[in-house]
Amino acid sequence: MSIEFLVVSLLGVLMLGIYLPYWLKTKDLKNISSKDIPSDGGWAKLSKGNIYYRWHEPEEKNGQTILMVHGFSTPSFVWNGLLGGLLDKGFSILVYDHYGRGFSERPKAKYSLDFYVETLKELISDQNIDGKIHLIGYSMGGPIIGGFAQKYSKQVKSLSFIAPAGFGKVQTSFPLYMKIPGVIEWAMHVLADKLYGSAISSETTHSTDPLSINEEEFQTLFSFQMKFKGFRESLASTMRNFNLFDARDMFKKVAEKNIPSIAIWGDNDGIVSYKGAETYSVIFNEGKLITIKDGTHDITYRQPSEVLEAIKTFLAFQKP
Repeated sequence: MSIEFLVVSLLGVLMLGIYLPYWLKTKDLKNISSKDIPSDGGWAKLSKGNIYYRWHEPEEKNGQTILMVHGFSTPSFVWNGLLGGLLDKGFSILVYDHYGRGFSERPKAKYSLDFYVETLKELISDQNIDGKIHLIGYSMGGPIIGGFAQKYSKQVKSLSFIAPAGFGKVQTSFPLYMKIPGVIEWAMHVLADKLYGSAISSETTHSTDPLSINEEEFQTLFSFQMKFKGFRESLASTMRNFNLFDARDMFKKVAEKNIPSIAIWGDNDGIVSYKGAETYSVIFNEGKLITIKDGTHDITYRQPSEVLEAIKTFLAFQKP
């Protein structure tokens, strides 16, 4: 038996050992289709594919529109605890799932900040929204609404940042090997239990807030999107192409637009450090900062009553 044969055989076994676990984890995944989306929402056909959206309309409209932009991995159900209180104030509310998440399609694309901003722009155009809108962004949604406001400030009435990413003072990067196509995707599928343990079970597993989404419901809602092809790939592409850590230069340009803004942050946020609140206050020196005592990163759906009160108070001071 030659050395060359042994080497080829060992490489074959190694490749099989790498590919087989990946195949077993992905073989039952299916492409999301229109049959999978809830009847109370819809698909907007945009340039990169279909985006899931849902309108929530008040009984008596005040003529103003809120558009909510969710974060990295948890789709638009995170807003459920905030909707009722804002509808009571007469706001029309549009929520949607990013490409790759929730009930939206999962295109193969470079998931950069510009990709998300232009998707938001297309959705607004598709839905024929006229006039200025209030933007609310949670976590990664913070730099997305900031990026939108930088490019399309004439369409923005106010900015509400909830535990926003991008106010870090240190540029953080992923190891070079993680940027190799396929590596993160393989890890996210094969090592899913380890990688998603903290993602599915967020920082606060239970809340006494009557509007909160607690752990059992959260896991059910979050896990549904993982049945479809492309969810993990969209996260991997975002990690490669979207600087989630330091968007200060962009935020400084947004601050020059003098758009009313508020940041709502938990002082015990273990995902996006509360230290970023100080940076926010320096950049948006006219902006308002609300601190949620003992609040973790999941304040949007674990402590929605406090977040809701802050947003309602802020929006009440904005001219119709």
